[in-house]
Amino acid sequence: MPRLADLAELVRAPAALSVPGDVVAGAAYAGTLGRRTPALAAASVLLYWAGMAANDWADRRLDAVERPERPIPSGRVAPAAAFGLAAGLTAAGVALATAAGGRRAAAVAVPLAATVWGYDLAAKSTPAGPAVMATCRGLDVLLGATGGRVLRAVPAALTVAAHTWTVTALSRREVSGADAALPLRTLVGTALVAASAAVPPSPVRARPGRPRVVARATTTDVPDRALRPGPGVAVALPALLAGWYAARYGAAQARAAADPCAGRVRAAVGAGITGLPALQGALAARAGAGLLGLAVAAAAPLGGRLARKVSPT
Repeated sequence: MPRLADLAELVRAPAALSVPGDVVAGAAYAGTLGRRTPALAAASVLLYWAGMAANDWADRRLDAVERPERPIPSGRVAPAAAFGLAAGLTAAGVALATAAGGRRAAAVAVPLAATVWGYDLAAKSTPAGPAVMATCRGLDVLLGATGGRVLRAVPAALTVAAHTWTVTALSRREVSGADAALPLRTLVGTALVAASAAVPPSPVRARPGRPRVVARATTTDVPDRALRPGPGVAVALPALLAGWYAARYGAAQARAAADPCAGRVRAAVGAGITGLPALQGALAARAGAGLLGLAVAAAAPLGGRLARKVSPT
């Protein structure tokens, strides 16, 4: 039996801190923050861990050459155990999402799980790899929006997907190193992503002659006062969190552009993974859930510290 520490390394456990914020941001945009949001976030984490285990199972022969210290090539985790863990986590993630959000959540969780496996087994080494991984993260955001106005969460999903594209593009060169043009391109993408999260949303104006309909609160709704700061803070907070994300991830990309060796590129990938909660927090704050956005962003420094013990890449 593999040790728990080896399984944690296999699934890159600390990197899961970058996952719940997807669901929170989607729920904030769709207006569905409530009691089921934590369960959907937990389902998202299970699917993420499944993807990490499946990734190592699919790459076991390549890792034997490039990363012999990983759990499977080092012999600490058997390939069959890694595959079984990935399958079990996938089933558990889809089941939990369905139990929490019903058919609408299942309609997103099943394609999300299929896209995760499609990336690991087929798309990862192809030119479509970054786009497929970006699709995974976009669907993860929409998972949190199920049960509400999903279309409202599409901008947040596209923002997280764009960030994911930059990280995935860099990750393809974290062993061999890259030319300086790649981190420069992803740095431009990061700037655009941060800007999209920082700009305050336009106020919703009622149509002339039609009264504005306000949905009646339910017992599962999170009270606005628990989530929304004052007007001034509501405008500044998304910009502050987006700036923090851009500085954290952008600085690592700038260092990789100056010296695009494998170590610098790998560090930029790690910064992109551990810095994602700051972007998710900015999106949640932009949707009005400022205090919750701060809580999500707090996972960024924690993830950075844990990444020193278990690599997120």
